[in-house]
Amino acid sequence: MLSAIIATHESERTLVPTLAALVPGATAGVLTEVVVADADSADATAEVADFAGCRFVVSREPIGARLRAAAQTTRTPWLLFLRAGTVPDPNWVVVAEQFMLAASQQDEPRAAVFRPSSANDPMRPALAEVFALLRMAFGRPARPEQGLLITRRLYESVGGHAPHTEAETALLRRLGRRRLAMLPIGARPPR
Repeated sequence: MLSAIIATHESERTLVPTLAALVPGATAGVLTEVVVADADSADATAEVADFAGCRFVVSREPIGARLRAAAQTTRTPWLLFLRAGTVPDPNWVVVAEQFMLAASQQDEPRAAVFRPSSANDPMRPALAEVFALLRMAFGRPARPEQGLLITRRLYESVGGHAPHTEAETALLRRLGRRRLAMLPIGARPPR
């Protein structure tokens, strides 16, 4: 049903929490595979991915080309793009399933990003979330750190990731606010 694709480069430490956060998706049967699209790291990123049972793809191409190539190797109808170090909230599986079910019943395909995490402002998490929602509603685009849950059909129809270094931002911009929903849960960005 869902393939996760994680872009990495020298990410042995940041990859671990991201993979750990994906385990509930695998145990629930929602997440069928994880592909790590690596930029030829010299650290232990490959070993971390192998230990976790991920498929590991190496390329020195820019991030957009790596993500596109990794997406082409998957067969699921849904794709989840994450950066190494991004950690979705624990109940991400239920929320993602609900979104995928609702989106599959609509005529026009949609995509979603995680709500910006309020973990950076522990004193005022609700206020930080309100401001994040307002910024997105009034024109501030989604950021790659928020991840991207997208149907393969929509991903391919908008041309996927362009083969350059700003490909994630460019893809979110091409999707636009009309086709991009915000999930009601957050994801802690990479540190």
